Amino acid sequence: MAMTLAPSALRPLATDDIRPLADSVYERLVGGIVDGSLPPGGKLSERSIAAALGTSAQPVREALRRLEGEGLVETRPRSGSSVALMDTRRLAEMGRIRAVLEGAAADLAARHATPEDLQRLEQRLDAMRDATEYGDTATLRLANEAFHTALHAIGDNPFLIRGLQALRAYDHIGRARVLASDDQPRQALAEHAAILAAIAARDPEAAERQMRAHTFRSLSVAFPEETRG
Repeated sequence: MAMTLAPSALRPLATDDIRPLADSVYERLVGGIVDGSLPPGGKLSERSIAAALGTSAQPVREALRRLEGEGLVETRPRSGSSVALMDTRRLAEMGRIRAVLEGAAADLAARHATPEDLQRLEQRLDAMRDATEYGDTATLRLANEAFHTALHAIGDNPFLIRGLQALRAYDHIGRARVLASDDQPRQALAEHAAILAAIAARDPEAAERQMRAHTFRSLSVAFPEETRG
């Protein structure tokens, strides 16, 4: 039986953080799950997490609910919440499904993007470019996520967005693995620029092709043992 975690690795939240508390708690828990300080199978106590982060239980509850929807946390009756058990095979399967859905999102974006949508994507690409230049992996992860979120919103397809949301566990873990490699951020930046160029050119086939190639290559970097052969 897994022990209830006393997450000493979770430092108190910064007092100058202007984000909603639930968002700050969510980001801190994602970081703990990705770096292993909150290990797979470990039970998650709302009370101990709230005490470690210096907040009330409510934002912790909201963050855990969000993580459950993304597949990073599992909640069972009478057992409470725990970090989901996910092996590399399951994560790689999620990555393959994600590549198909991300390709569909790029196709829709190329068909429906307004000038304002393209400007938002360009701004997010600029943020990725700056973070890559300064070697700021944490900011790059958030900028990368913001680019994809903005792209998903352009198609305005709730079924697609829900499908991608259910695969966020792969996003968090896979992206952390990819960005840990020194040469990957610059290659990923070039691939995102090519995706945006295809969307701006109103070329759905090229946008989908570029996005699929990008996501499959990232998958091979994140989980090479599951993608050989």
